Formats: sequence, C-alpha cells, structure tokens
Amino acid sequence: MLSRLGALLQQAVETREPSVDLLEAFTEHWRGITGYYLEATDESIPARQTDIPWRLRQMLDILVYEEKQRPAGETGPCLEYLLQHKLLETLGTLGKAEYPPGMRQQVLLFFGRVLGQLQHPLLHYLNVHRPVQKLLQLSGDRLGSGTEKEEVQFAAVLCSKIQQDPSLLPYILEGKNILNGRRAPEPPDNPREEGSEHPPGPAASSLPAEPSPPRRDSNLVTCLVGLCRSKKSRVALKARENLLLLAGLSQEAAATCLVRGSALCQLLTGHLCDLYSAVPAGTDPADVLAMDRASWRSQGDGAGAAGFPGKESLAEFLGWLDFLDELVLGAHPLVADAITEAVEEKFFQGILQPQLLQMSELAVLGATAVLTGTVRQLRSPTLLNRLVLFLLGPHRHPETPGDTPHPLRAQLIDRCNHLCDEISLASLRLFEELLRKPHEHVAHNLVLRNLEARAYLQSGPHAPEERGPPETDPEEDGLDLEEDPYFTDGFPDDFGTTKNPSPASAPSGKGQVSEVVSSFLCLVPEEAKTSSCMEEGGYDTYVHDALGMVQACRASAAPWGWPSTPQPLDSCHPGVAFYEGHFLKVLFDRMSRILDQVTSVLSHLAAFPHPHLHEYLLDPYLNLAPGCRSLFSVLVRVIGDLMQRLQRVPHSRAKLLLVRQQLLGLVPGEQMDHTVLFKGVVVLEEFCKELAAIALVKGPPEGPP
Repeated sequence: MLSRLGALLQQAVETREPSVDLLEAFTEHWRGITGYYLEATDESIPARQTDIPWRLRQMLDILVYEEKQRPAGETGPCLEYLLQHKLLETLGTLGKAEYPPGMRQQVLLFFGRVLGQLQHPLLHYLNVHRPVQKLLQLSGDRLGSGTEKEEVQFAAVLCSKIQQDPSLLPYILEGKNILNGRRAPEPPDNPREEGSEHPPGPAASSLPAEPSPPRRDSNLVTCLVGLCRSKKSRVALKARENLLLLAGLSQEAAATCLVRGSALCQLLTGHLCDLYSAVPAGTDPADVLAMDRASWRSQGDGAGAAGFPGKESLAEFLGWLDFLDELVLGAHPLVADAITEAVEEKFFQGILQPQLLQMSELAVLGATAVLTGTVRQLRSPTLLNRLVLFLLGPHRHPETPGDTPHPLRAQLIDRCNHLCDEISLASLRLFEELLRKPHEHVAHNLVLRNLEARAYLQSGPHAPEERGPPETDPEEDGLDLEEDPYFTDGFPDDFGTTKNPSPASAPSGKGQVSEVVSSFLCLVPEEAKTSSCMEEGGYDTYVHDALGMVQACRASAAPWGWPSTPQPLDSCHPGVAFYEGHFLKVLFDRMSRILDQVTSVLSHLAAFPHPHLHEYLLDPYLNLAPGCRSLFSVLVRVIGDLMQRLQRVPHSRAKLLLVRQQLLGLVPGEQMDHTVLFKGVVVLEEFCKELAAIALVKGPPEGPP
C-alpha cells in the first residue's frame, strides 16, 4: 500500500517538474538574449554568428512542447510569460533597430514560426497583433533588403491564419492611423495629422483619392503588394498567391474590411499604371501581338537576347495585368468590383484614354498596340465588361448619321481607315481581338443594333423572296460593273436574274448553300485568279479554319440568347431608313484599299451565328433597299474597280502570279509598279474563298431561315 502511494507521489512530482523546468529554461534563454545587448562590444558581428538564433529556436521548441503537454485551449506558463512581459514587442523593437546586423531576419523567422506552429489563437491579443503590425510596417517597401524571403514567409503565415479565421483581418490591417483613431491610450509612436481625418471605415469610393497615408502606414496588404515587385521570382509568386487568398475570402465582412480598411485597390492599380508607363512609346504593334499571352506565374520570362527593345517592360505590364485579371476572377464580388472600378478610373480613363485621343501618330500606334494586348489578356467578365463599355460606350439603340458619337469609339473606328496604314492595321487588330472576346455587347454595339429592323431589304410583299442584282453605288460614274466584261467572266449566265428563294430567307437544302458558295467563288474573274496556277487548293483549304472559327463564335454566343431565325419583316418598324453604322461604313469604305486585316474582321463578323449578320454578310441575293449596300455588293464594286485598273496594266497576269509568289515567300520581294493593286486582287481572291468556306460551314440547318 505504501509503495503504491509512493509511486503515485513520484508520478505527480514528475508530472509537475517539467512545467517548472520549462519556464525556467524559457526565461533563461530570454535573459541570454537580453544579456547579449549588455555584454556585446563588437556591433558589427552578424546576428547569425551569435547565440541569439539558437536561443530563439529553443524558446520556440519550449512553447511548442508546452502546448502539446497541456489540454487544448489552455495557456501554459511560458506562453503567459511571453504575453505578459511583451516579448514580441521587445523583439520587434530589436528587429527595427537591426542590431546586431541581421536581427530583423531572426525576428521575422521567430514571429512566423510562433504563429504558425502554435495552435493556440494568438492574434486577438493586443500584445501579439500590435508587434505584428509594427513588424509589417518595416516590410514591403525595402526591395532587395535581404529579408524578402522571411517577410513573405511571415506574411504567408498571417494569411493562413486569416483564412482559418477571417475575423482576424481587422486586427492585422490596422495601421498607426487607425490604431490612434480607435485606441486613445495607445502611446503615439509616430503621430500623424491625418489620424483624425481618415476614420477606420472610409467609403470605398474615397480610397483612390487618398493613396499617401496607406503608403506611409504599412500593413499586411502593402507588405504583400511590395513583395510582389521583388526581383526574386519565388518571393513575388508567393506574395501574389497570398494576395489571391486574401481577396478570395468568402465572408462579406472580411471583403468590406479589405476594401475599406486597406489601400489594396490603389496599390494594385498604381503598380499597373507604373508598369504601363515603363513600356516604350514606340513599341512596334507587331512585336506586341507576336508575344505569347503573359502569365503572372512566369515572372521574368519576357526578357531575352532575342527580344525587342521594351519586351521585358511589356511582359511585366501584361504579367501584372494577368495577375489583376486572376485576382478579380477569384475575388469576393465586393473586392472584384472595387478593384475593377479603380482600374477603370486610374488606368483606362486616367492613362489610356488621353493617349488614345492624342494626335501623335507614334504614341497612338503604341497605345493601340498595348491596348490590343490588354484586350487579349483579359478573361474576367467584370474587367472585360468595364473595358468594353469604356471603349465602345453603353449604347444599344440603332445608330443614325446625326448621332453624337461616343468619342473614343468614334476615334478608334475612324482609325481603321487612317491615312497611315500602320495605324489602320493596329486599329483593325484591336477590333478583331474585341470580337474574339465572349462579350455580346461588342457585336451588338458595333453591328447588330443597326440590323435589327432588317431595313436593308427592299420593302414589298415578296421582297425577301426576290433575288436582285447587287446594289451599286448610285454616286459612282462610269461603266456599270455588272456589264463590265472583266467582271462578268466566270459568273453563271443567270446570275442576278434567277427568282429562286434566297438562301437566307428559306433554306431548304444544300443546293442553295452551294449557290451561295459558287457566288462568292465566281466574284473574281478567271483571268484574275492565280491560285490555280500555283496548284493551290480551292476554297476547301479554308474549310477547316472556318469550321474552327464558326464553332468558337457559336460557343461564345450560346449564352447570349440570339434568335435562330430572322425577325419577320411585318414586325419590323416600317419606313425606317437603313444606316449600316459607323463601324461597317468604315470597313466597307476601307475595302477599296484591300488589306488582310479588313477581311479578317469581316470574316469574324460573318462567322457569328446571328441570323441578321448571316443574311447581311453572306447572302449574295438580297434585294437591297435603294441606297443600301451589303458585303456582297461592296465586293462587286471593289472587284469591278480592280478589274478596270488591271486591264490598263501590261502583262498583268504574269505580275499577278509574281506577287502571289512573293506573298507566299516563294520568291524574294522586289519593287514593281502597281504592287498594291496586284496584292489587292490576290487578297480579294483569298477573301472570297474564305467567305465561301464560312457559308458552307454555316449553311442549313445552322444558318438563319
């Protein structure tokens, strides 16, 4: 009996002794750290060469071991000692003093490990989150300081804790201004005049106007954004991943705190503007479009010996834009809207718009090229919607010639037919990229709103069922193109006179599709065709590409609720004068100066599955209203003009063949007269083959009835 009692007493003593020993060891290590500052004589010795790192690791091990030995949620004496004696405050001060050299690195490591390895919630304690805030204020703005790795590890631990308990976010985000505004007893470490002017929860809309105080009073967000700019790719990547984590918190209170209690939106947008300003103004649009789509995870991949001047700056800009796009895509709606609003205000309107509206051709060319890259980069519906409305305006009603145009939209469209071919090409590429985006407003604003009433058709009881000759320009003098022998060669004898139903109004079989295909293929007379001389394939070589483009357009348009049949004419507004709209007007006018990019934009429009677009762009047999023109009628006029000019050039056939070989890279290019004319004929032949392939791919049953 006595032996059993003795065993129990011994067990009790052994259970009690470690607690006493742990606290003594903990305090002994802490006294060893503080004692160093009393005994050290050489201030140049780095911290890693002292016993401070070892003592901090021992203190951490004691805290972790103590927690494992106690019931969950119970605070041990060592942790109580750390909290009551403000050890973290003292360590933060030592880290700020950076004495001995490298002490800040050791403090960051200790803070991160204590918060990461202890399960007990600590960040609610004032004696924990206050030194955490002060430590964050030392980070983020000191790029290349040597502690970036430790800073991002420390920030990652905080983000992980916030993800587990989003209510911690306000404790971490409070800077000195907010602390002074909420806690009067707090000693004024660095009092600022702005403390009373910026309460803890200002309206989100007022944040962009006051970027300075958040920059001076750093917190977790400013630290992470600063680390995103690090030249160390792993540090920057880790910082961006943790910003994504914060922005994606699902709790509305956390999202509100992030928007109103931090400078997140201003910092992200400000860095975007800075990177854009670093891109050289004379950047070649071809270089921009030749770059692969940037990824925010591939920092530093834009540079290289084979790159063009400014490629690294451009890659950094597009990479950061991709990061913002990803951030908005995965962020809480409140955060996404706030970031998008800041991007529109500071970048779209503040920087892009003035550059796009200025008169310098070099600046306009560079700005348009980078804008095209920006359009291609965006995937998030929120940012894309803001950009589309910024460029095109919100209008959806049919255009009239006397409308007050959206200034930026009008300027961009007019530049598609600019005197400078480089600006025209850059502008056309911009609209082609816009049409590729899955946004219904682009096609509607540019084209569809003017085709809703089908006012381009000749009014009458049987107008849609009548084929008529393509409409000609009533203002054009000279030989009627349909009577031009160089135009009619290769056309069916009954072209323009048959009364069969129009393919766009009543498709009943593949025969009608074949008629449409044949109409486009026969537009260019045989003596002007050169593809057969090169043993190239016919229009069937375009079928594969056309199929891919049509399928992509159908996939994009699937959610838009477009009708499958044209609007009945009796339901359209009678007597409405047709206006093709500013965009199609400029494109059709530009067709007289054939360029690949013009045909590419029109091909993309023709590939859309809207019945009115199909009818207006791909039906050669429309009975057009007086004064109206369609794509087919414009092609008739252009080909007639080209053939008349070609007739006056000696040896035109041989020269046409030579130009085709040059365009294919089979022979070296050489200067010759009428090169533009010959290129126009070759490109037009290929464009007609492409339209024929699109018509074949879209034919019934998918085509409009």
